[in-house]
Amino acid sequence: MTRAVPALPPTFRALRALKDEAGLRTEFQTLTPANLPPGDAVVRVTHSSVNYKDGLAVAGRPGVLKSLPMTPGIDLAGEVVTDETGTYTPGTPVVLTGWGIGERQDGGYAEYARVRSEWLVAIPGELSAEWAMGVGTAGFTAMLAVLALEDHGMTPGQGEVLVTGAAGGVGSTAVALLAAAGFTVTASTGRPQEEAYLRSLGATNIIGREELPLLKRSLEKERWAGVVDTVGGEALAGAYASTRTHGSLAVCGLAGGHQLQTTVFPLILRGVNLLGIDSVTCPAPRRRTAWDRLARDLPPVKLAPLIRIHPLEDVPALAEEILAGQVRGRVVIKVASGTGQAP
Repeated sequence: MTRAVPALPPTFRALRALKDEAGLRTEFQTLTPANLPPGDAVVRVTHSSVNYKDGLAVAGRPGVLKSLPMTPGIDLAGEVVTDETGTYTPGTPVVLTGWGIGERQDGGYAEYARVRSEWLVAIPGELSAEWAMGVGTAGFTAMLAVLALEDHGMTPGQGEVLVTGAAGGVGSTAVALLAAAGFTVTASTGRPQEEAYLRSLGATNIIGREELPLLKRSLEKERWAGVVDTVGGEALAGAYASTRTHGSLAVCGLAGGHQLQTTVFPLILRGVNLLGIDSVTCPAPRRRTAWDRLARDLPPVKLAPLIRIHPLEDVPALAEEILAGQVRGRVVIKVASGTGQAP
């Protein structure tokens, strides 16, 4: 469905990261269309989200923003204003995750964005931009992980599927998606107070992260038919060593560390598949497949328990929360102002 969208206005609001004598900081600024980066499509951004990477960028941690000033926000959703390629008509609801926005090019914390048309995906069916950002990079990554496990032969009934970091954005969505597909999900979390939440998403078993096997031997007792790992480090090493013969691990995070101290024995003695998940440069056909599956398995009624909605003004405070591990599920940011906002 498409609808008429207001033309690009002379000014609009954005949260900008900049560096001056006070160091790296963020502030709200009024921009003009001349401030937008190169691209062949303009999107009126109605919603964005807060991911761990956004928290790093907004809090001024080094390594995320490749140039300054920059508009952070690695996700955005809204409506097409113009598309020089003719791929999308004005008013088409679209979502954009990855491709370096919010890192190398201005991202979602602005009311308008100029991007490459090929980066956009039409939001499936009658679903909204709010839904798309409830999914966001975290949910999209979780979906890619589930698809990868299924592509490598994992089916319901084979045994437990472990999700590490289960209370976070990727983990929460992975639990919900796996449960919707009929898998028996074991959720690992360092926040025992989230047990009821995780069970509401479909987790059958809840374990503390201290219950994960630490790698003491090259091979541990076989347990997991599959794994979605959002943590990395020792948690991944232990899960890898205890994955069952011909099982698979989809690896998509490093909150617990980027190093992997392990051996090749699970690969060559059990045929375990270690699968890397890259959501940033995922090809367009795979993106569309993932978003269509998300629309089927994670409709708004199932997504609602995972999300909370905040205005753009709250992003600096939310950045600190997500870095402190105080955010569960998904945080959706309402970017659009009241002026001209679609109902």
